[in-house]
Amino acid sequence: MGTLTLVPNAGYLPDIARGAGPGPLLPGERGLLRSLANQVVEIAAHPKQAQKHDLWIRHNRLEQVRPLFLVFPEDAWTEILPPGQLELHDPFWRQQEWYLKHLIYRDRMLPDDFVVEPELWTRRIVRWSSWGLEPRFIRPADTSGAYCWEAPIKEPADIARLRYPEVEVDEFETQRNWAALSEVFAGIMPVRISCTLPQGDLIGVAAKLRGIQQIMVDMYDRPEWLHELMTFITEGVMRGVKYLETSSYLTLNNGFHYTDSGGIGLTSELPGPGFDGKHVRLADLWGFGVAQELSEVGPRQHEEFVLNYQLRLLEQCGLNAYGCCEPLTHKFDMLTKRVPQLRRISISPWCNFEKALEKLGSHYVLSWKPDPTLLTQNFQPEACRSFIRRRMEAARGCTIEMVLKDTLTLENEPVRLEQWCQIAREEVEK
Repeated sequence: MGTLTLVPNAGYLPDIARGAGPGPLLPGERGLLRSLANQVVEIAAHPKQAQKHDLWIRHNRLEQVRPLFLVFPEDAWTEILPPGQLELHDPFWRQQEWYLKHLIYRDRMLPDDFVVEPELWTRRIVRWSSWGLEPRFIRPADTSGAYCWEAPIKEPADIARLRYPEVEVDEFETQRNWAALSEVFAGIMPVRISCTLPQGDLIGVAAKLRGIQQIMVDMYDRPEWLHELMTFITEGVMRGVKYLETSSYLTLNNGFHYTDSGGIGLTSELPGPGFDGKHVRLADLWGFGVAQELSEVGPRQHEEFVLNYQLRLLEQCGLNAYGCCEPLTHKFDMLTKRVPQLRRISISPWCNFEKALEKLGSHYVLSWKPDPTLLTQNFQPEACRSFIRRRMEAARGCTIEMVLKDTLTLENEPVRLEQWCQIAREEVEK
């Protein structure tokens, strides 16, 4: 379980199925799945879920409610719920078993503001072809570790070898998965198909094709050529997005959806005016822009070479979120001035927290990401409490959420996460 997959309402989870379709269930396995699903439905019916649901709606509307917080252990999930605790044999159904068990664990052990809902999600199978040139990745045996790659655009003239990706939607495979899930969980929970909007990670594509360091050099040595590359990538992404939109494949992300780097999309402001209930438009969705590769690039270059291109998508979305791990300390003015319908901004561990409070206040959702190493390096519960308390007191009057993520490990002590979560609950409720 070394790779992760994005689940619409649960963030990045271990990818157990690895794309496999549903296989046969052995005697007793169907009953186990249905038993787990009944437990999840019972959890979802508890009044606290509706209370948290309402808090998220008000929070995303910028009302003054208590700080909300979430934990997404990501890579550390394999230490919390390891493969040895799974009972099913088929990869597809093991994925469902793991997912349901992780919801039950969340309810019992992690008192955050995650909302458990009585439904199951399956992904619409969308495949994007290559850009004509492909980077060669050099990965470690442990896929959770760092990797490097050889960028294929060696010379500026190589740009002529690029081509726009083609987008293929596999409705047969999508419906096959949906039908299998619907049959097993019939009468317990509905199964919904999701098709999320591609992230506005244009610079991520460019970096894979050209190399991060070389792109930074290109900003000075050959800016016109770099604009040509970004124009091509933007056009390729937008062609795919428009195909998904006009073909009515996109699905709403205004429920308890993981819409950016951990922020939740529950809102009463989407879908947009004129929505017909069936055909989801960009105006009905949260958009998301990110530029982690430009962490060491100033706002002028960020705006010129990335943001101006991201706006082709963001200008069409009903609400927008921006940022992931990149420190946006010196870019808040740029974002608030240029990004329309901007509602949520990521405040990473490398961002100046005080500057974020000063610049954003209660006018935007501050999606604060505490430093995850607090749980891995000499874990001290009271030091965590003091850290959270100081930040929450400083943010009084602001619209802030706390999202603990990027936990690569808990050093095989899941109790650390449970303790952190209880501390966070006590502090935000003050």
